[in-house]
Amino acid sequence: MFCINVSRIVLLCLFATSLLAPSQSFAGELAPLKTVLLWPDGVPGAVGDLPEDKPTLTIYPVSRGSANKCGVIVCPGGGYGGHAMEHEGHEIASWFNSFGVTAFVLKYRLGKRYPHPAPLTDAQRAIRYVRSHSKELGVEENRIGVIGFSAGGHLCSTTATHFDAGNPKAKELINQKSCRPDFAILCYPVITLTKDCMHRGSRNNLLGSNPDPKLVESLSSELQVTPQTPPTFLFHTLEDKAVPPMNSILFYQAMIEQGVKGELHLFQTGPHGVGLASKIPGTSAWPGLVENWMNANGWTK
Repeated sequence: MFCINVSRIVLLCLFATSLLAPSQSFAGELAPLKTVLLWPDGVPGAVGDLPEDKPTLTIYPVSRGSANKCGVIVCPGGGYGGHAMEHEGHEIASWFNSFGVTAFVLKYRLGKRYPHPAPLTDAQRAIRYVRSHSKELGVEENRIGVIGFSAGGHLCSTTATHFDAGNPKAKELINQKSCRPDFAILCYPVITLTKDCMHRGSRNNLLGSNPDPKLVESLSSELQVTPQTPPTFLFHTLEDKAVPPMNSILFYQAMIEQGVKGELHLFQTGPHGVGLASKIPGTSAWPGLVENWMNANGWTK
């Protein structure tokens, strides 16, 4: 059994250079093309007709001349009780735009109004939506990834471990498409729902205070990694007290055991919820590291 000794992990603490650091400010630079309803004909399991009952996808386009045909669905965090839309949604989308990636910010349904499986169903639907509209969106079907922060990272980790190939006999094209992401980027993610390092608030919002143990295990993502899990990039900070870095370590250990390609970066400095971390020395390197990783794997070329 592969085992990680946390005390021996070499901590990555790099100061951002011009090679790694984002080349510009991202917040508010590009207006979204449009916001679409994921379920325009009615949301399955809806309990009302309010905005919070209607999951949406906000599309951030890239000009045809600079687009690299890669698309990423962005899942902000918020403990499954809210959405950190600004620094974990819109700013992230603008950053992706800066190097030619079309971004899609997902407003998924939230517990306790919508516990599992609603958030996962929305994320899977978002992946199918982008695949089924790939030509008009200017992306390729095999270059569609997900990025998530905190509880949004848990949501992305579940899309990377719970997916299907679509139903080729389905009437609608969207339901014919696979909901497996081609890659995943997990930023200070909630991963485990079974161990002491769990984020209990996220678990309670998603599953309630007394969930079925089998369901808890199914959604504890480090237990669900298989060789079919897509390549995954993770980063965390050692100063994160809300979601301990052991969450990312557990997922990466499972990746190694299952032969899944990817990277794990542990930074010394920064609290939970750093977003782009542009003012945090060392940790501010993570966006450039993601860009390099995406280039190396051919998704942005």
